[in-house]
Amino acid sequence: MKYNLIRKMDISNGPGVRVSIFMQGCAFHCKNCFNKETWDFNTGYDFNEETINEVLDLCKKDHIKGLSILGGEPMHPNNEDGTAKLAKAFKEKYPNKSVWMWSGYKFDEGLKDKEALKYVDVLVDGTYTDELRNPTLKWKGSSNQRVIDVKNSLKENKIVLFEE
Repeated sequence: MKYNLIRKMDISNGPGVRVSIFMQGCAFHCKNCFNKETWDFNTGYDFNEETINEVLDLCKKDHIKGLSILGGEPMHPNNEDGTAKLAKAFKEKYPNKSVWMWSGYKFDEGLKDKEALKYVDVLVDGTYTDELRNPTLKWKGSSNQRVIDVKNSLKENKIVLFEE
């Protein structure tokens, strides 16, 4: 597994100042994707224990509100184990900080049962659809995507949208 980029201070991918990691590799290839450089599974940097430790270290500062996991596609079969390890390690170390994740896969079409979702607080799901692009939307690029409160959705066994 590989990752493309770690942002030490990101204010555009979730609330507050966050650390963001962009996983490498995506099979969706959405039209006008803002992150085409993350599509190729063979480029980027090796994702390993050192990567997890680096991310955890960057998140220790009090002003960091959480971790954002994007892509590429963090839940592609090539990436899902590493994504789960990172999310679990983060929540164990920082239980009061949030994990946000973006995935082209849908919560109610297989994602909700994945290991990583046990540690994710908010999921933005669904592929970016250029024809439904709306720059006024918060945390998502197109109107077909959903910003899901994962903990409440799992508890209630139905989609509960995130509200700030």
